[in-house]
Amino acid sequence: MQLSSRNQLRATVVEVKLGGIMAEVVMRLQGGEELVAAITRSSAERLGLEPGAQVSAVIKATEIMVATE
Repeated sequence: MQLSSRNQLRATVVEVKLGGIMAEVVMRLQGGEELVAAITRSSAERLGLEPGAQVSAVIKATEIMVATE
């Protein structure tokens, strides 16, 4: 699979919480940090997401917020 996005992080699915319309996917990065994505339930089911699955988290640069203390 080739994507134009360069912001791709390899991860392992830790948990998938299915809701009525949406799903919450918790992923663990190689360094141990966790990342959470909200996707449609139908996408989670179509992708067959379950704990232990190896995935790529693809991040759109226009959707990242930066904060300082």
